[in-house]
Formats: sequence, C-alpha cells, structure tokens
Amino acid sequence: MSVIEVRDLNRTFDGKKVLRGLNFSVEKGEVFGFLGPNGAGKTTTLRILLGLLRASSGEALVFGASLANQDRLRRRVGVLLENNGIYDRLSARENLDYYARLYAVEEPRAQVEEMLEFAGLTERADDLVGTFSAGMKRKLGLARAIIHDPELLLLDEPTSGLDPEAQVLVRDLILRLSGQEAMTVFMNSHHLAEVERVCSKVAILHHGSIQAFDTVEHLRAGSGMPRLSLSLADPEKTATALDLLSQLPSVSRTEREGNRILVTLTRGSPASPILTRLIQEDIGVEEATKVSRSLEEIYLGVVQEAEGSA
Repeated sequence: MSVIEVRDLNRTFDGKKVLRGLNFSVEKGEVFGFLGPNGAGKTTTLRILLGLLRASSGEALVFGASLANQDRLRRRVGVLLENNGIYDRLSARENLDYYARLYAVEEPRAQVEEMLEFAGLTERADDLVGTFSAGMKRKLGLARAIIHDPELLLLDEPTSGLDPEAQVLVRDLILRLSGQEAMTVFMNSHHLAEVERVCSKVAILHHGSIQAFDTVEHLRAGSGMPRLSLSLADPEKTATALDLLSQLPSVSRTEREGNRILVTLTRGSPASPILTRLIQEDIGVEEATKVSRSLEEIYLGVVQEAEGSA
C-alpha cells in the first residue's frame, strides 16, 4: 500500500477549478517533490491531504484513509508549513518540550535533547527563538515537525526565504531523515535545484493538472530531445563541423561552447550516423558524451508545452 494515494482529485473555489483530476502516489521511504509555480495548486493539494480542506471530488488518502477524521493516523504524520509553528518568546528547548508533551512523546526530555542535536541547536537551546536567524528557525521548525517520530513528513516550501547556506543545512537534514530514519518525505517546492538534489520522484503541477510524474532519473533520461557534447580532434575544424551538422535532418540545433559542440538531435534520432558523417568529412571526434537535461530544463519544457496546449 502506498503511503500517499491521490485518485482523480478535484477542487473548485467559487466556480474556478483549482485542481483537475490529480493522480499520483508516494511510496514508503521516498522523497517526493511536488513542483509547480505559485498558484499551481500545490498548497491546496497539501491541505486536502492534511484534511484541512475537502475535495470537490476524488480521494486523497494517507496510509489508506483520509486524515480529515482519523486522529490516530495524524499522529503518524509530521507537518512543516510556511509558518514554522514555533514561539519567539520561548527558547528552542521550551518550544520542543511543549510539542513533545502535546504529542505525548515517551521520555520527552531525551527526545528534546536528541532533536536539538539533530538540528544543530544544542548550543543555542536556551536562547529565545526571537533571536534566531531565519535558517535556525526553519531547522527548529523541522525538529518540531518530527519530535514525535512520524512515518511521513509533509513540507511546504521548506527552504523558501532562506539564504544559500541555510538552504544547504535544511536540505541535509531532509536527506538524513530519508536516509537514516527511512522517513517518507513529501515536499511542495518551486526551488528546482534543491528538489533535484534530494527527491527521488517528482510530479510537475501546472494550472491544477499534473503534466509529468516519474523518477528524476527517468525524467532526465527520457524527457525532451537527446543531446550530445562533441570534442573534436582538431578544434580548428569546429566551424566546418557546425555548418555540416546544421544541415543534417537528424539535428535540431547546434551550439558552440568553446572548443566543444553541443548537438540537439530530433526526437528518436540515433547519434552514430552523425559521428559517421563527421568522420567521412575527415573531422575527427575525440570525445562524444550524452548530455542529461537538468530538472530545471525539464520543468520549463513541461510548463511551456502545457501553456502552448492551453
């Protein structure tokens, strides 16, 4: 059974469709990235999963049931929304102690100390949270979300508004949770570089519809047209090679990057005839490597295609 199962999920606000027939699943132990621009419907989906909003139709199941009326299941879930859910006038230790007791955590003192160490806040444990940086507050918010050792962690823009150093710290904490604790993580985000580093599977949402859903590896390998990076044995023949390649029907685009040539092939075209043609024209190829598309390129391509269809 999937940890999260979304089936034909729809949501309408004042006659406007915000979610349009969403279908996806999240398996145990995955770090799942739910991507999309602001207004795509990411937060609406998360709130329906949490039972804070009702679906207009369809299902959003967590551990096989709706969280809307399942208090027992809610204890198996940790949540970090854009608001960290912590109190500035309490210390870090007091914040975590409050939530540990709220969740009836066994041996709360020991768990609080463990979470302070996990978040790297032991030395600031007794300082008021109001004196913390945004990154420190986010780390404390993450510790607060997992104080009760949940099986599933739901995150809404976990690195939003953080400086690069703080983003790295939060990212590393998420990787530790999925790796060492085998926790399932579902994260809304539009920070594509962060998602590419931590997520094993993603769904791309646009205008309330899922436009792509697969592992990051499969998306990078199979999305869009294949590309090659060529290094010529004789760099002085680069201009000749560019002119030749641009005339081949299997080549969609060529670009020069220093002494290398980046070749975008038409969909389904093999690379070997291109290399053979260059050799026939006495243009030696020293190295040819396949270039994987970044998640950012995939995302932009999916969004642009969706806009064109609309």
